[in-house]
Amino acid sequence: MAKYSEKASEKVEKTMHEMKEGKLKSGNGKKVTTRKQAVAIGLSEARKAGAKVPKKKS
Repeated sequence: MAKYSEKASEKVEKTMHEMKEGKLKSGNGKKVTTRKQAVAIGLSEARKAGAKVPKKKS
């Protein structure tokens, strides 16, 4: 399994917290309801921030 950086873990933790509060929105503005979506958004944000995150599966 691939190693995730500390920064990536923090981003995912933050997005999970937002999802549980009902504040996390997806790209089209709808509320995020699943854990999978929240994790994907967190990893995407971490990638943009330059954290060590494995490439997306296509």
